[in-house]
Amino acid sequence: MAFPRKVILGVSGSIAAYKSASLVRLMVKQDAQVQVLMTTAATGFITPLTLSTLSKRPVFSDVHGESAWNNHVEMGLWADAFVVAPASANTLAKLANGLCDNILSAVYLSARCPVFVAPAMDVDMWHHPATLQNIQRLIQHGVRIIPVGYGELASGLVGDGRMAEPEDIVAFLTAAFAEQKPLAGKRCLVTAGPTHEPLDPVRFIGNHSSGKMGIAIAEALAAKGADVDLVLGPTHLRPTRSQGIRVHAVQTAQDMFEACAAIFPLSNASILAAAVADYRPATYATRKIKKNEDDLNLPLARTIDIAATLGAQKRADQLLVGFALETNDEVAHAQGKLTRKHFDFIVLNSLRDEGAGFGHDTNKIAILHEDGRQQAFPLKAKSAVAEDIVSEVIFALQGKTAIWGTCSAFLPTQEDSNTESAQL
Repeated sequence: MAFPRKVILGVSGSIAAYKSASLVRLMVKQDAQVQVLMTTAATGFITPLTLSTLSKRPVFSDVHGESAWNNHVEMGLWADAFVVAPASANTLAKLANGLCDNILSAVYLSARCPVFVAPAMDVDMWHHPATLQNIQRLIQHGVRIIPVGYGELASGLVGDGRMAEPEDIVAFLTAAFAEQKPLAGKRCLVTAGPTHEPLDPVRFIGNHSSGKMGIAIAEALAAKGADVDLVLGPTHLRPTRSQGIRVHAVQTAQDMFEACAAIFPLSNASILAAAVADYRPATYATRKIKKNEDDLNLPLARTIDIAATLGAQKRADQLLVGFALETNDEVAHAQGKLTRKHFDFIVLNSLRDEGAGFGHDTNKIAILHEDGRQQAFPLKAKSAVAEDIVSEVIFALQGKTAIWGTCSAFLPTQEDSNTESAQL
């Protein structure tokens, strides 16, 4: 879509709030549904009635109101885009630090859609180190900054800090929502599903993995333009989209390793989501093992550690992502695995979290980085979890790009390099 269909417009306390009326009209002309949220301070600059009339929807300005309180999470899930215009210095600080004392900031913390802010303040406030720090923090959180304008300000001073004109904000959103393929030209390896280690022609050692999480990641990568190799263990599930995804069906851990070993050197990013068996039967019985009166002693042998083997081969320009499914001491085990196997980051989930792990359509994850940072996410549909992981892959590849210069498509343009990151 060239323009988001459902937009939340957050209006904070700034003289530039008068421009919000024009912004709503322009968005509605783009056939967008516009839900306006206002801080209490904003209502002193423009009335909710004005914006409600233009948007043809009720305006929420009180987080404690029953309808707003009940709907603030739903609004965050409903929107295709969340635009804060104007974003005052005070509102920027609240969003950057996760403060939640009004309807605007409450919905922001619930939003799963892209977030855009159009700052508006006096020149000295704009250049203050605290504001600059808050802007950088928002960028790190994935928020897109709509550049401020230069000109005469409400104080009478001339300088940076003017909110972008409504026409420029609409153009910024249109460009952002134009068909984008940030991973175009990149090859990604994904492993998914279980492995089955045969004991005899009838039986095998396996696990409960369905492959849903890895398949969702492959689909999310392909949607971003990546050329995806999905090495998929034995499962009846397949990607719902075929464009951009090659499926390599395998059975055993050794099969999966051999497929990965051939693809890995050609890949820019590898996401190892499969639940690979750690052990296999030491011997394979060519005939079905018959039951008798005695217990069966089953010698097991270690399977090859695919993640560790690939991690030892990883080039500095390659990204390697691992998964850790744990039942206890989750963070400690995941951190150890992250270091041992040379992952750039690891996705942790716990079987102790309801709705997470094998078989579910939902998952609850945390992402642990090699530099010690941790990001925890709420329970989400696996398709939404995949989007979070792929966003982190894109962001991490930007860092590789900055060092190695291999992915110029991720770099910001000269026009916006002073105000926003290249995160998509």
